[in-house]
Amino acid sequence: MIFSTAALALGLLPLASSHPLEKRSHDQPQNALPPINSVVDENVAQLALYLEHLELNLYTGGFNNFTDEQYTAAGFPPGFRENVGVIAQHEQVHSDTLSAILTAAGRTPVPPCVYKFPYNDPVSFVDLANQITSTGIGAYLGGASLLTDDPALLTAASSIVTVEARHDAYLRAGVGASPFPTSFDTAITAAYAYNIAQLFIVSCPQQLPIPILPRLNFLGPTPPPNLQPPTPAGTLLNFGFDPSTFLVGVDPNAPLYIALINQVTNITFIEATKVGNKQVTVPVPEGAGNAAFAVLTTFSGGLNETQLTEFGTLAGPAEVVLS
Repeated sequence: MIFSTAALALGLLPLASSHPLEKRSHDQPQNALPPINSVVDENVAQLALYLEHLELNLYTGGFNNFTDEQYTAAGFPPGFRENVGVIAQHEQVHSDTLSAILTAAGRTPVPPCVYKFPYNDPVSFVDLANQITSTGIGAYLGGASLLTDDPALLTAASSIVTVEARHDAYLRAGVGASPFPTSFDTAITAAYAYNIAQLFIVSCPQQLPIPILPRLNFLGPTPPPNLQPPTPAGTLLNFGFDPSTFLVGVDPNAPLYIALINQVTNITFIEATKVGNKQVTVPVPEGAGNAAFAVLTTFSGGLNETQLTEFGTLAGPAEVVLS
């Protein structure tokens, strides 16, 4: 079953007033909100809100679509479903806060979309939530360096991303994976985060002014649900793509590379082995772990993530959870 939701049905969640964090958020005076001082500030805040809407819908479904008994039968500890509901409450507070920041600055907050999530049981829900939350964390980290106009906005964003990381650690521990598989998380650009979000969107009343890139599909191997053991170095990763969607012409005989973005924006460029004209394989490099983001490119190296995003991407990104 693939869950599709146009509305959030938040009435089935635990009462928001029972969670003190949400109550405190609504008690804040309007002048406590950090300012939006530039177009860059607005762009970062709108993308954060766009992703928070998606996560709110995801976690609401994870609470509403399964019972306590289903979570327990799947091997999760007592109280896990209730905590999924608490995570949904946090996402509601994050969405409300970002909307209030934008509204106070005279901007119109981006509205929620209609979403479809490919999970059919508690385990597949948690595995998907780990991937989507890792994307959100990466987007916050990638946007942090752009928030230079007022430290209050950077502090607000930082206080959200640390809570998102706690959510992810709890989910990972629930399926038996390491809650902290690597020393660093991976920052990604706005365009990469936005394009990953498109995988779960049916329609939107308003999209952001961010380009849609040709899709790169991760074809396997699929890691076990508990991510144990971690995917070892040398394992061949298989990716699929449609050359007819490339935004630039590419010589069919030219070498292709996978740029693997992982931890502290470390990009490893790996020459790909072609499998026909629509698939490539590359080995997992030494030291790669947690969530990595793969991009198909003709460049063999020498680009940072901003350059790779702006002119080096043929297709992607595709998220690959390695540990």
